[in-house]
Amino acid sequence: MTSPFLHHGGRLAEAARRFGGAPEDWIDLSTGLNPVPWPVDRAPAADWRALPAPDALAALEQAAARHFGADPALVCAVPGSETALRLLAMVLGLPGRALVPAYRTHAEAFAASAPISFGESPATCEAVVLANPNNPDGILRAPADVLDWHARIASHGGWLIVDEAFADCHRESSVAAQVEEGTRLVVLRSFGKFFGLAGLRLGFVIAPPELEQELRRLLGSWPLHAAALEVGPAAYADAPWIERTRRELPRRADALDRVLARSGLAPQGNCPLFRYVTGPGARDLFTRLARARILTRPFAEREDALRLGVPADPGQLERLEQALARG
Repeated sequence: MTSPFLHHGGRLAEAARRFGGAPEDWIDLSTGLNPVPWPVDRAPAADWRALPAPDALAALEQAAARHFGADPALVCAVPGSETALRLLAMVLGLPGRALVPAYRTHAEAFAASAPISFGESPATCEAVVLANPNNPDGILRAPADVLDWHARIASHGGWLIVDEAFADCHRESSVAAQVEEGTRLVVLRSFGKFFGLAGLRLGFVIAPPELEQELRRLLGSWPLHAAALEVGPAAYADAPWIERTRRELPRRADALDRVLARSGLAPQGNCPLFRYVTGPGARDLFTRLARARILTRPFAEREDALRLGVPADPGQLERLEQALARG
């Protein structure tokens, strides 16, 4: 299989070149993004003539902190949580440990990285990265279990980085409010997943003061562009849209579950933005769906696994079911 499909999702141009059609002919289920994004026309227009203002950055971080339930003084906006992971690896200067399966960058960000199982206590000072809900299998950990693991990691001088990129539908499972001075706990949040606007490249680090200040030093005076400073606060303030989306995404995920089950697949995961399926025919299923112009997410390290994002509407869901039925 061509490597681009194994690295990240969202590569429609490569998929069209290999399997045919134009990118607009495809259904992209490879990314785990909300397929019905927040309407950006609700945000004020960005002023592209001026440098991004510090007051606007502070307002964004305060709006995000309210949404996360975190201390605004510890919330640092970044141009995407992937950038944040790589900066944290640089600042901490520790060997890294990442769950398997896990988001690819969790291991790539650290120069020296090794797998770890949830709850395993490292014997040395290390930076452990956990996604909750986990990507790609969608496993959701209880916050008490996450914090217990953090305590054991911190007792060896290490850090726990909790990537909550998909946590917006699981407010009760977030540990963002537990980050404070003296902890060795960092939480990452993503804007693009829940709000469906990955192209904005907006994320947040919630970290103890010294670490948060070092990240700001590395990011410099203008970490975000003007559009992020307008869209972010407006979206976080749109409580009706947020609550409606929190209700609708699980319904879409349930509909996907029923389609997959009728096709003989057993969907896994608690995250309503994607489902995970495993079996010996996963690579063949990726190819079969790609020939029907439906892009999903295979994995280099798991030939028996495939992740499918949630279709946007009944028409996309029907097209997926027809492609699965063709065998």
